[in-house]
Amino acid sequence: MFLPLHDSNPIRHVRFPYVVYALLAANGLIFLYQLTLTPDAFDWFAVQYGMVPIVVRDLVAQPVAWLPDWANLLTYAFLHADWLHLLTNMLFLWIFGDNVEDAMGHARFLFFYLACAVLAALAHLALNFDGNGPLIGASGAVAGVLGAYVLLYPHARVFVLARIVVPIPLPVPALWMLGVWIATQVFYVLIGSQEPVAWWAHLGGVAAGAALAAPLKRREVALFGGR
Repeated sequence: MFLPLHDSNPIRHVRFPYVVYALLAANGLIFLYQLTLTPDAFDWFAVQYGMVPIVVRDLVAQPVAWLPDWANLLTYAFLHADWLHLLTNMLFLWIFGDNVEDAMGHARFLFFYLACAVLAALAHLALNFDGNGPLIGASGAVAGVLGAYVLLYPHARVFVLARIVVPIPLPVPALWMLGVWIATQVFYVLIGSQEPVAWWAHLGGVAAGAALAAPLKRREVALFGGR
């Protein structure tokens, strides 16, 4: 439907969004490692470090003996299924993450990102209680970033590549662009989409991000800004 290109929302409180770039690097390096694996090893790596509901619930033994069951609520967010999966998540994190890190500060943003990953995984687990397939990808954590951004900067301009007749870049308010993205997740949940997409993890991440934005932001950063 559309592809975000960049936003017109400069950072004001930090010199450089170190945490966002560290997360981009970590996700990229782990995926490059995944690419070195054989197809069977690639799939097994996802089972080992993805979030498998019946493993987290301790109904099935943890496949990595030294890893606590709960740790998969975090590790899953650094694995991806393919290049499109990785690049889509990293594009959204790159565009919107710097402003959320700016609003919170480095340490609180890192806590925020990891908390959103955990809460998104728990939302997926709650709706897939007996699931035996691995949840992987940064989508839930990145959805948390989007939830915070839409609360902090709904009026910021986001340039999106929209296909009307031919693809053209259009500036739209963040509330519109991210609102459409959130509405799309709700739509697919309501129709019971069978696509291999963790819609509930996305919605759980968005809700977590919106809930955590206000208590974790700097005092001087107002809500509903971005004009």
